[in-house]
Amino acid sequence: MNILEAEPSLISFIYGPINSGKTALATYLIEQLPDDYVVFYINLRTKFLACYDDFIESLFEMQIEPEAKKRMRKETLAEIVQSVTKVAGIPISREFMDYVFKDKKPKNAFSYIIQLFEEVKAADKQPVLVLDELQKIGDVKVNGPHIYELFNFFIDLTKEKHLAHVFLITSDSLFIESIYNEAMLQERCRYLLVDDFDYETTMAFLEVHGFTADEKRVAFEYCGGKPVCLVELMNYENREEKAKEMLRIRRSQIDQRIGVLKDVRKKVLFEGVELEITYDNVMNILARFSEAESYEYVRVIADVTYLVKANILFVDPANSIIKPQSKLNLLAIREILRRDDGK
Repeated sequence: MNILEAEPSLISFIYGPINSGKTALATYLIEQLPDDYVVFYINLRTKFLACYDDFIESLFEMQIEPEAKKRMRKETLAEIVQSVTKVAGIPISREFMDYVFKDKKPKNAFSYIIQLFEEVKAADKQPVLVLDELQKIGDVKVNGPHIYELFNFFIDLTKEKHLAHVFLITSDSLFIESIYNEAMLQERCRYLLVDDFDYETTMAFLEVHGFTADEKRVAFEYCGGKPVCLVELMNYENREEKAKEMLRIRRSQIDQRIGVLKDVRKKVLFEGVELEITYDNVMNILARFSEAESYEYVRVIADVTYLVKANILFVDPANSIIKPQSKLNLLAIREILRRDDGK
């Protein structure tokens, strides 16, 4: 709210481990905003993106017009803005859509969005653009000139024109790590970490939901402050038994992702080069968590990339920290390390 009450000036990245509540936070915030904010929320998780043009088109929400309206004059931007309440995307009419995409130039789409947001401001309202699961643009190779074009547009909306607040949400810490080091974004964005609950918040949360003292201890021992894990425990009478089951499942999943490296030569694309990942190198990285819950890094290496893509580790570029994605992951890693040491 402090960000939204100030003049738009920086791009806001909301990032964090998987299932830490980033989308829930954004959704709750949108619901609490007063009527003088107009939020354009696009969740790329629900979009099929085969190419960059698909990404651009995914930003828009086509207005379904009745036949009588189609026979009337074309809508103006001001009229489109007046019809906006809660929207899933950028509203656009068929006429504007045809104009924006006739030359297949993304800059036409960006120009339309700027004009639409200017109309929102003219109506004494504040536009807010929220893009969730932003890392999906990596799936369509939005890189090189495209990534500069896209982020220059976000910079134009915030730092240059002070026109709209821009929130970009992602759980892909490698995507954030690469963006964090982009020179073009230095001093043009902020990074907001949405992490698991700390101990005090977890205890307060569990207290509200009727956990006993022993159940609180078990919940934090196995789940830490991972919201989705804590909620899962609520649904079971024997919460310790459920917690142990969840750990067994997660240990088995991680075992599979790591163990396969003994038999299969896997490679990851790292800095534009395909590098092989080895079992021994991966185990050496995980061994750092036999005692510590996190460690500081100087640079991310290829084997870490593999573990992050497998949702085993999380990279926090703003704090130069590598840690497991969850407390369950940490416990599973330690059990695997103890078993291998026993051999």
